[in-house]
Amino acid sequence: MEEIKSFEELFEESVKEVDLGKTVTGKVITITNQGEIFVDLGYKADGIIPKKEYSFDENANPKDEFNVGDTITADILKMNDGQGNVLLSYKKVKTRLVRNEFENKVKNDEVFEEKIQNISEKGLNVLYKNTIHIFIPMSLANINKNENIENYKGKTIKFKVIEYEPKNNRIIGSAKKIAQEESKQKQEEFWNTIEVGMQFEGVIKNIENYGLFVEVGPVQGLLHKSEISWNKHLNLADEFNVGDAITVNVKEYDKQENKLQFSYPKKQENPWLKVSEKYNINDIVTCKVVGLTSFGAFLELEEGIEGLVHISQICEARIAKPEEVLKIGQKVNAKILDIHPENEKMELSIKELEGTSNEYVEE
Repeated sequence: MEEIKSFEELFEESVKEVDLGKTVTGKVITITNQGEIFVDLGYKADGIIPKKEYSFDENANPKDEFNVGDTITADILKMNDGQGNVLLSYKKVKTRLVRNEFENKVKNDEVFEEKIQNISEKGLNVLYKNTIHIFIPMSLANINKNENIENYKGKTIKFKVIEYEPKNNRIIGSAKKIAQEESKQKQEEFWNTIEVGMQFEGVIKNIENYGLFVEVGPVQGLLHKSEISWNKHLNLADEFNVGDAITVNVKEYDKQENKLQFSYPKKQENPWLKVSEKYNINDIVTCKVVGLTSFGAFLELEEGIEGLVHISQICEARIAKPEEVLKIGQKVNAKILDIHPENEKMELSIKELEGTSNEYVEE
């Protein structure tokens, strides 16, 4: 005859096995105004999670995360808290869950987006889910040196973890890495769509003697001085400023080398194309000295058109160098000896006007 079990025996069989240190799952029975969570463990005693065992953040409110009836997982700290309840800790379980989640994100090279908690001269401190501290050095924060870093406190920052050494409590984040990756992607898109002749509205980022460096979208290219003007002696710094907007056309590019060269749509027509219509051999012209060399002087008739006065054609007197009688910027009269439009060259003489009414050398 089958033995009839007592109610007490049936109850003992129905309850869960609960041991010190074990992780258990139950349902939230109630959440007190003091922040205590009472949990039905399916055991002969309920579990309790005191406020201090809910979170490492003293200001955290369990009512913001849980409702009555929700499932919750916790570690057993004591079988009896002195009031007949099983003492539980949720913050330790949550720490493990958060850390596992964090580590998976790090392994997958995912982007984090967290609020900046504190700022120092060395960098930014952020907190992942109120549990894991991450340090972002100022050199990796992607913040302009001219900006007031204090304005970033409390703001959200995107970053990736580039160093993770939990045993040494060293977790380093980088916002700069994201900016670099985004820039690289934009550059790839740019190089995949660029074509010769395309026109861009760019910004001048740097001015050198030989040309302008212009930024168009995610890349910079060179607008050579020769593409801007026919005037070889043009001082670009007198005509342009860093930060100026400028229209440029793509002249040539090299995807492999990431090199880009522009042309300037506002460049005037080559004046040498019509030089024969304006000047003739034996014409007397007023010029400006724009260059001095050991073999002579270069005179500018107009912007883009220059002629050479050989040292032997500067004056009757024998001189060792042009600087003895000429200087840059000086105006003089000269006679055209020969014109070579196809080579963009012109031969001039100052000497042939000496002693004549056409002689003129600015003092």
